[in-house]
Amino acid sequence: MDALDGLKRMMIRIDGQDYGAYQSILGEYNYVDFKLFINQIPKDPYAPPHTGVYRVRMPLETVGINNDMISSEIRKIALRDFLARQFYEKCVLISKGRRGTGNSGLITIGKPGQTIIDRSSVIVTNEYLEVRFFIGLPADGRKICTKIFESMLFEELPEIVCQSLFIKNLDYDSLYRHLEVAEDADYLRNLLRKNGLIGFVNDEALLPRRSGIDDRPLEKEKAVIFKSPESMKYQFNLPNTGTVNGMGIKEGITLIVGGGYHGKSTLLNALELGVYNHIPDDGRELCVTVSDAVKVRASSGRSVENVDISPFLNNIPFYHDTTTFSTKNASGSTSQAASIIESIEAGASVLLLDEDTCSANFMIRDARMQELVKKQHEPITSFIDCIMPMYQNNGVSTVLVMGGSGDYFDVTDSVIQMKEFLPYDVTLEAKQVAINCPTGRVHEHSKGFGSIGKRNLLGDEISPLNEYQKLRVSSPDLNTLIFGENNVDLSDVEQLVEKAQIKAIGIAICKLLNEMDGHHSMNELVEGIMEKINNFGVDFLDERHTGDLAVFRSVELAATINRMRDLKVKEEKD
Repeated sequence: MDALDGLKRMMIRIDGQDYGAYQSILGEYNYVDFKLFINQIPKDPYAPPHTGVYRVRMPLETVGINNDMISSEIRKIALRDFLARQFYEKCVLISKGRRGTGNSGLITIGKPGQTIIDRSSVIVTNEYLEVRFFIGLPADGRKICTKIFESMLFEELPEIVCQSLFIKNLDYDSLYRHLEVAEDADYLRNLLRKNGLIGFVNDEALLPRRSGIDDRPLEKEKAVIFKSPESMKYQFNLPNTGTVNGMGIKEGITLIVGGGYHGKSTLLNALELGVYNHIPDDGRELCVTVSDAVKVRASSGRSVENVDISPFLNNIPFYHDTTTFSTKNASGSTSQAASIIESIEAGASVLLLDEDTCSANFMIRDARMQELVKKQHEPITSFIDCIMPMYQNNGVSTVLVMGGSGDYFDVTDSVIQMKEFLPYDVTLEAKQVAINCPTGRVHEHSKGFGSIGKRNLLGDEISPLNEYQKLRVSSPDLNTLIFGENNVDLSDVEQLVEKAQIKAIGIAICKLLNEMDGHHSMNELVEGIMEKINNFGVDFLDERHTGDLAVFRSVELAATINRMRDLKVKEEKD
């Protein structure tokens, strides 16, 4: 008897039984063009999608994937991203959606956003293509509904697979454009450092988004198309696009200035997400930033554990030593200081800041405030006095949106003014203003930036188990990691773009807990697991081969660990 016939017979047998009887259909089933794996079935129809593990697999030659499509790692990632999008779209079109209790009747996959990233939902090896997705096995209350199941498994699923995964049924030009856009962005990003740049925005880019919660591009008729100033223009030759012109942002200190609502934050946001490749027609396909650029902001109330914030703060009342600063409720200034040090510790070579989300007293003390409140009574050394030592001693560049203080003209290398969403190079004018209008502000020397001390992690009090001693690692949104009984607030870790990244970070932390023994530094732990992910893929994190994980950067992994309130740290001075 054919395995698929066996599945049909089993469904007839369990029709109307309790939902738990679905466990009897675990196994492998051969369809005409693919194999279906049912590896894990939730015990409740209300269970969230990630609790089920369902896979379809087919040989590459059957799918029609040729060697050119997988000729490089970036092409492989882009191909998988494209197929994930096709599968999601066809699920929406073909599946009839929820029918019955909870998630009954649902066939879906993690919805991709505007970025092309490495996910576990679609896997391509040298032999086969595999897609991991979710099926909401149908129920009425807790009773199994075979009729709906048959429609889902024997009609909808084969049609979804046929229309979304077989190359002959896809738009060939759209597929290749997807691969080439990702390849060009990756190539361009790799050229930045060689040309003394940390970012690039191409002419004709469309930077504005539809809203703060909708990352899709604003309609062209409502947007201003980007055009670089001649004095900041660079030209590159890309493998597929050919010659591209645009604005290069040099290493060092760059200010983005301008009036309100003229596009300062829009430009910074594009640079912030330029660490990722974007899909065709996003508008930011050739807007790229070096891969270790980190957006930093103040985050009052966050936990800080044993961080040397002394370059920024000293002599805090009741804190005798800010070289090992800890608090469960950081102020705006101490949180921002800690985040900067932690980012540099994690390998950031570029800091991105927007004054709107920074602590005002951390960013600047003007001449009048210096005159009234003497330095001996002010523990904070303002960011303006640390920005140059960070670059000179640590090689850390800064891009700062600043609309409220011209004092920064004294310490900047480049100044970009945004006027009606277009950039202008006003560096010379800003330097002349600094000469003509001296502020009288006195530079306040900080301790200075040397090497960042090692912090050895202790994870004894960190647990991924909930109150029932069950593993609980999930992400309900882009601001939260649920880890055991704790919610880790990631609202200030702004460069995460999909919940699947946060889930993967949580599982990575689970794998690191045994090594958080006080003898391994943050860098050693993070670099070690990132190397394994690079070598073995994101599947290294979860042997169940779930489809709800996505690759993250080391800086976000470190940022999440640093925000865990049960973390303990031993600092090891160089």
